[in-house]
Amino acid sequence: MNSSRLFWQRLALLVSVLVAACVPRPPVAPPSDLVRLEADEVPVLVDDQTYSELDRAIEQSLAYLARVPADRKFRFGEDSYQRDWLVRSLEDFRSLIAAQPDPETLRRQVTTRYRVYRSSGRDGEGEVLFTGYFEPVIDGCRQPGPDCRVPVYGLPEDLLTIDLSPFGERFAGQRIVGRLNGRTVVPYPDRRAIEAGNALAGKAPVLAWAADPVDLFFLHIQGSGRIRFSDGSSLGLRYRATNGRPYRSIGGLLIETGEISREAMSMQAIKAHLRDHPERREEVLTHNPSYVFFETGQGDPVGSLGVPLTPGRSLATDPSCFPRAALVFVQCQKPRLTASNRIDAWVPFGRFMLNQDTGGAIRGPGRADFFWGSGGYAEVAAGHFKHTGSLYFLVLKPA
Repeated sequence: MNSSRLFWQRLALLVSVLVAACVPRPPVAPPSDLVRLEADEVPVLVDDQTYSELDRAIEQSLAYLARVPADRKFRFGEDSYQRDWLVRSLEDFRSLIAAQPDPETLRRQVTTRYRVYRSSGRDGEGEVLFTGYFEPVIDGCRQPGPDCRVPVYGLPEDLLTIDLSPFGERFAGQRIVGRLNGRTVVPYPDRRAIEAGNALAGKAPVLAWAADPVDLFFLHIQGSGRIRFSDGSSLGLRYRATNGRPYRSIGGLLIETGEISREAMSMQAIKAHLRDHPERREEVLTHNPSYVFFETGQGDPVGSLGVPLTPGRSLATDPSCFPRAALVFVQCQKPRLTASNRIDAWVPFGRFMLNQDTGGAIRGPGRADFFWGSGGYAEVAAGHFKHTGSLYFLVLKPA
C-alpha cells in the first residue's frame, strides 16, 4: 500500500478515536429505589393480624396528608402522584379491608386496581434489612440524687437548625445543625462533649434524671419512651431534635473489638456487656456522637410525620427513597416467644404497614425499621430483630 495513503488512514483512525473519547457520554441513570411490578410478580398478600390496627394507622397517614399542600408530589420510583391521589388510594384500601377480604380476593383486587412497587433493596435485587424499635420505659427521678445522676435534656437554647435550600438547587432538602461561635456557625457538641465535658451546662432544660446511662442511651436510639418514677407516675418523652452529628453503631464497634460476636449481637447483649464491664461504658457509648433532645408529651409515640405511631403497623424508612405516609406490605420473619419471653423460633410473616417514620441509621432503599410498640414482646422483638425480607409499596392505578 502507498505509504502516503497508509499515513492518512492511520491519522483518520487516530482522530476518530480522539473525537469519540472527547464526546460526553450520556449519564447512566442510577437504579430506581422502587421498581413497578407486573401483576404476576405481586406476592401473596396474607396479613398476620386483624385489620383494626391497620385501619387506625391509615387514619394517621390521612391526618398527615390533610396538612400537606395539594400540589405536593409523592415519588414511587419512576412515577409520581399528587397528594389527593395518595389520599384516594388510602381511603380506597381502607374500604377494601373493611369488607374483611380473604387473601385471594385481596390479591385479585390489588393486582386489578393498584400498582405495586418493590424496593430495589441493598443489593438491587430487593433484599431489605429490617430492624426494630420500641417505646422503652426506664427508671428515673424528677430531681437529681444518688440513684439518678444522668440528665435527660430538652432542646438547647443555642441549637440552630439551618435549611440550606435557599442557598441553591444543589442544597435542596439539606439541613445543618450547629451553634453560633461569634459570627460563625460551628458543629454542635457531640455526645462525648455533652456527657463527659458537660457542654450543655446552663444551655438546655433538664426534663428528668435517669437512673442508668445505658438505658438512657437506648431511649435516645428509640427516639421516644417514658421515665418511670418511684411513686408510680411517669413522664412521656418524645423526640424533639438531635445535635446533627452522624449516627454510629456501638454494636458494630463491639463486634469489631471481639467483645460480642455478630451472631449474639442484640440490644440485650449490649446492655448486659456494659453492665458487666462498666469500665468500657463511656468509651463505647461516646463512640456514637449523635445525641437526642426530648420534649414531654403523653399518649402514643409520635413519628416524623407528626402523627402517633401504631404498634406493628408503622414503619420507618429513608424519606429520600420512599413516599411518606404510603401503604406498604412487608415480608419478613418475626420472633415467637415462650411463656418466659425467650425467643423460641423465627417464623415468616406478611403485614400491611404505613410508612410513617424515619431514623438516623435508616438510610437507602435496603433498610427499614419496624415499630413494635411497648411491653415485653416489643422489647424482645425490637432488640433481636435484624432480618432480611422484602418491602412493597402500593398505590391506586391512575384513572
